[in-house]
Amino acid sequence: MSIKEPFISIFIWTVIFSVCTVVFTLVIGLVLASVVQWEELKGRALYRVLLILPYAVPAFISILIFKGLFNQSFGEINLVLNQLFGISPSWFSDPFLAKTMVLIVNTWLGFPYMMILCMGLLKAIPDDLYEASAIDGAGPFKNFFHITVPLMIKPMTPLLIASFAFNFNNFVMIQLLTNGGPNMIGTSEPAGYTDLLVSYTYRIAFEGGGGQDFGLASAIATLIFLLVGGMALLNLRFTKLSQD
Repeated sequence: MSIKEPFISIFIWTVIFSVCTVVFTLVIGLVLASVVQWEELKGRALYRVLLILPYAVPAFISILIFKGLFNQSFGEINLVLNQLFGISPSWFSDPFLAKTMVLIVNTWLGFPYMMILCMGLLKAIPDDLYEASAIDGAGPFKNFFHITVPLMIKPMTPLLIASFAFNFNNFVMIQLLTNGGPNMIGTSEPAGYTDLLVSYTYRIAFEGGGGQDFGLASAIATLIFLLVGGMALLNLRFTKLSQD
């Protein structure tokens, strides 16, 4: 397998990982923010604290805890799945399951941040709009999709782009949870199915079996810089538009 094949597959996975993380955290954060802002819900303050707790725990601690929870032999997740369904998934050796696990853990780490943002934006929406909509006979779901979502999209767009850029270079997640594994077979450079471009670059530079390839690593790092720089410019553009 040439350098082109793992690079393309890793690049595609990096984009999928970043997009899925942004979408999952946004959807979960928005739904939970809407629930905890519901005035008829009892104990809202307690629910807010409990849902924000994952954000208070340092990411590297949470990642290492999840690494133990997903252990195939003695992890609590597989123990529960084995008791309920008689299965013990190979989270770290199966490429699809490894990617699924990475998305689950990253979504867990990211949804409290999105929830906090959505709570602030929900507070900024005037109650008059919902009252006028109620007079017209609109229900909660219609209000959500015709009032809440449209008013939140514009101010949220720069934050979503920033979140995408952050996850595009989420080296800590991959390095601590899977170390890029499971490894691809037959590649000229060390590469794994869960590697992002940034972790792939690190492995090429410092873990090459046939010697360190700083030239190739520098080329990929330059590409990453250009991509993230483009995202930053796009973010600035949307920020200016949201302020107008």
